[in-house]
Amino acid sequence: MIRANASAWQELLVAQPDVRERPRPEIWSPLEYGCHVRDVFRVFAVRLDLMLTLDNPLYANWDQDATAVEERYAEQDPAVVARELGGAADKLADDFDAVHGDQWERTGNRTDGARFTVESFARYLIHDPIHHLHDAGGTARRG
Repeated sequence: MIRANASAWQELLVAQPDVRERPRPEIWSPLEYGCHVRDVFRVFAVRLDLMLTLDNPLYANWDQDATAVEERYAEQDPAVVARELGGAADKLADDFDAVHGDQWERTGNRTDGARFTVESFARYLIHDPIHHLHDAGGTARRG
């Protein structure tokens, strides 16, 4: 699902001519959503690694809105974002592919008190890029 979603994002980011346009001032553009999804894949790869290598880790907080401003999502090159999103997705998908047996039950925690197993973490993860693809005007493809 991660790879199929990334493929749909890549198509959207290079094919949509108005990828930088926000539908309304308070709603991200497809490019900004693409940057966010790329970074979600990166953050989740780090968190998955923590879950698999440490006992019951606590994840560092990630302020998604601050990241969007600091990293200037709206100014990034859509082709570069598409390429980076694909690479981040491939890495995360490979990492999940390597999980086996009891590793699916290993745990990790967010600073807000949410607790995940690797299995529930995987389910939680995939909602964000699928939902945002719809928000950005793309279509999800089944992998």
